[in-house]
Amino acid sequence: MSLFNSHSVEILILLFFIITYFLSVIEKLGDWKGAVLYYSNHFKKTVLQKIIPLLLLNIIIFEIITLILLLFGLYFLVEENSFIIAKIGMEVSAITLLQFLIGQRLAKDYQGAMNITVYFILNSIGIYLLT
Repeated sequence: MSLFNSHSVEILILLFFIITYFLSVIEKLGDWKGAVLYYSNHFKKTVLQKIIPLLLLNIIIFEIITLILLLFGLYFLVEENSFIIAKIGMEVSAITLLQFLIGQRLAKDYQGAMNITVYFILNSIGIYLLT
């Protein structure tokens, strides 16, 4: 007997991203000034430097939308065996990760870009499994 249902891998991937986005939103909102300062420093040599608060707000909005979709997706996957909302959540997550990747590449933070790649691979596996 499985702890979850017949979709254990999909559920675990959704939980991984739910935890990731939840903590990311809490960190940014909990220390807005610190987040703006951190990202302003991180992107100080890029064209993004002057619009960090706007970009940070954009990222938070994407993370919250992704989080909501993943939470509803998890519910519908477990309760109704429906994949569609979870898949949409993972697709929005992929778009969010691509935004992070663009930022890391513009900042010439290649290690950071490589870290985003790991998340993106797991995200892509999640989309594949939910298809």
